[in-house]
Amino acid sequence: MKRVTLHDKTFECTIPEAEILRRIDLLAEKLNRQWRGDGQVPLFVSVLSGAFLFTAELLKRLDFTCEVAFVKLSSYRGTQSAGEVAQVIGLEGHTVAGREVIVLEDIVETGNTVEAVLRLLEPLRPDSVAFAVLFFKPEVYHKSIAIDHYAMELPAGFIVGFGLDYNQLGRNLRDIYTLVEGNS
Repeated sequence: MKRVTLHDKTFECTIPEAEILRRIDLLAEKLNRQWRGDGQVPLFVSVLSGAFLFTAELLKRLDFTCEVAFVKLSSYRGTQSAGEVAQVIGLEGHTVAGREVIVLEDIVETGNTVEAVLRLLEPLRPDSVAFAVLFFKPEVYHKSIAIDHYAMELPAGFIVGFGLDYNQLGRNLRDIYTLVEGNS
């Protein structure tokens, strides 16, 4: 197996890019069936920085008119969730009221970011909010907010690649790499 070292940690390749793209294809087909031809122009809200590659790949596969906006939130320090989420940039210039909003997130684990995004959106009065996620870790997710769509379900464990990072390194890796045990 292929390994990479980022800062002081070693990661092993566990999901090749081809499998990630195949799963994004399947998710896009599902979203296309749901929103194609319904007359709505949904607003996709991509959570930066991790979801940028997922957002780009997903949007290329959608065959209905949509708008995209970006929010930057931060919840990680190193390999641990900080437990709190800070908004860095927001939705300036986008109309949210009365619209279907689909939040695009790279990974959902604890759900703290999901809650923060919902708190950010609710005062803007969207018609609905759905979540479309690249990676979902249900065994560590204990929130009541539904994760409507996800490309892949993963077990607990720290991963990097395809937009996800370890202290800002690894986002550019095409594959997903998992932290090697005994290395935390």
